[in-house]
Amino acid sequence: MVISGKASHELEVEVPASQAWELYGTLGIARLVEQSLSDVISKIEVEQGDGEQGTILKLTFAPGIPGPGWHKEKFTMVDNEKRVKEVEVVEGGYRELGFTFYLIRFEITEAGSSTPSSCIIKTTVEYELKEEAAAMVSFVSVDLFANIAQIAKHHLLKKHTEQLSSQVLV
Repeated sequence: MVISGKASHELEVEVPASQAWELYGTLGIARLVEQSLSDVISKIEVEQGDGEQGTILKLTFAPGIPGPGWHKEKFTMVDNEKRVKEVEVVEGGYRELGFTFYLIRFEITEAGSSTPSSCIIKTTVEYELKEEAAAMVSFVSVDLFANIAQIAKHHLLKKHTEQLSSQVLV
């Protein structure tokens, strides 16, 4: 028998969806995470690709982080039109803990017609694991992705403010 589930997190950011996608739809988010969360992820290496579908990253976790010390993830889908990226853990990490499937989906959507310069960053984790590994479900959390979204929000707002300031000065 297989146990499956999902968890998600949403955060509104006061920048256009296209601007947030420039970060999330590329390797930019990995670079930002590596710079900002060195206490959790000590290194992110691009093993294959340039940020498009098929890209493989190796993440090495900081010493003291519970669980396996690394994992590889593959970008299984990057849809620039719908602003959706799916990343699957393909080796190490959750796989070593008994998960048969572990996917992270990032979706950037317009927040609504009333605020066209605002968007929603939605992160969803979907997983399946063998029944004998059921205790490992406690490792599933969107907390890290909520933290990443907050870091992205701060980065995007700073960049957006700088762009607006330079336009006013011209």
